[in-house]
Amino acid sequence: MKKFTLWIAACMAALAFGPLAAVAADCSDCGTVKAVKKSEPKGSGVGLVAGGVLGGVVGNQFGSGTGRTLATVGGAAAGAYAGNAVEKNYVADTTWKVTVTMDSGDKRTFKLDKDPGLAAGDRVRIVDNKPVKLQ
Repeated sequence: MKKFTLWIAACMAALAFGPLAAVAADCSDCGTVKAVKKSEPKGSGVGLVAGGVLGGVVGNQFGSGTGRTLATVGGAAAGAYAGNAVEKNYVADTTWKVTVTMDSGDKRTFKLDKDPGLAAGDRVRIVDNKPVKLQ
C-alpha cells in the first residue's frame, strides 16, 4: 500500500511540474540575474564652483566690516551647496546596470533608466532587449 501511495504521489508531481520543466527547457532567451547595481549621477564640480562664486557675490552686497565678511562666506557656502544640488539633478538620472547569465552560458549586461525590480538570483526573459522577471 505504501508503494502504491508513493507511486500515485510521483505521478501527480510529474503531471503538475512536467509542463513547467518543458517551458523552462524551451526558453532560449532566459537567464539568471547575477547582479543589479544602481548608479547615481556625479557632478563635475562646475555647479559647486559657480554657485559658490555667485553666492559670495550676493553675500558681499550685505553689511559692512565683519558682517559683510560673514555674509560673503555664508553666501558662498550656501551657493556652493545649491549649485552642486542643481548640477546633480541636471547632469544625469540614476541608472541601473543589470548583469544576466543566460541559460546558454553567455553573460549579458543591460543599462536601464528605471528600477527593474530585480535582484540577484531572479529568473528573467529578455524582451525588447530588457530583462523581465519570470513569474
